[in-house]
Amino acid sequence: MDKALLELAIAFHGHKCPAMPLGLRVGLAAMERLGVERASNKELHCLCETGPAHAAMCFLDGVQTATGCTYGKGNIQKLNYGKNAITLIDVKTRRAVRVAVRPEFQAQGMASEFVRLRREGKEPKEIAPEIVDPMIERVLSLPDAEILVVGEVHPVEWAPAKGTFEWERCAECGEVTFACGLRVVGGRHVCVPCAGYPAGK
Repeated sequence: MDKALLELAIAFHGHKCPAMPLGLRVGLAAMERLGVERASNKELHCLCETGPAHAAMCFLDGVQTATGCTYGKGNIQKLNYGKNAITLIDVKTRRAVRVAVRPEFQAQGMASEFVRLRREGKEPKEIAPEIVDPMIERVLSLPDAEILVVGEVHPVEWAPAKGTFEWERCAECGEVTFACGLRVVGGRHVCVPCAGYPAGK
C-alpha cells in the first residue's frame, strides 16, 4: 500500500487501529476490480454497510480515504446493516462491485487483545503500539484473498440524487436553508428544527 495514502488516512482518522486500514483495503480492492480511480468529484458512489454503533466503524474512514467517496461530496451513504462491507458504483458506466471483509478474518480480529481492551473501555490511543502495530501490519500485508471477499462486477440500476441550489431563509430563525430542508408550517417555509418534526418527513 502507498505509504502516503496510509499516512493521510491515519491523520484523517485520528488514531491507529486495525479497522481503518481494513476500510482502505476494501476501498482499494473495489476500485481495482472496477478499474476506476479515486473520485475527485462524484465519479463513484459508495454504499457502506456499517451500522450506527458497532465496534469497527473506523472502517468507514478508510473507505472514504481510499475511494474519495465522502459525506461532504454526498457520494457515500450508510445502509446500517452492521457489516464491514461496501458496494462501490461507477456512476458513468452503472457498474458495481461488492467487497466485504472475510468473516474468518474479522472473527480473528474480534478475538484479539486490542478488542478485549476496547471492550473494557480503553480508547485506541491508550492501547500500546506493540498491540496495535502488528495488527495493522497484518491487515496491510496479507493478500486480498486472505482478508477480503471481492464480488463480481455487475450492472446496477442507480441514479444519483441531484443537489439543489434553491434556498430560502427560514421564516422562523432566518438561517439560509436549502430547499431539501424546508418544510411548510402555517403557510410559511421553515427549516427542519423550526418545523419541529423529523428531517425524514
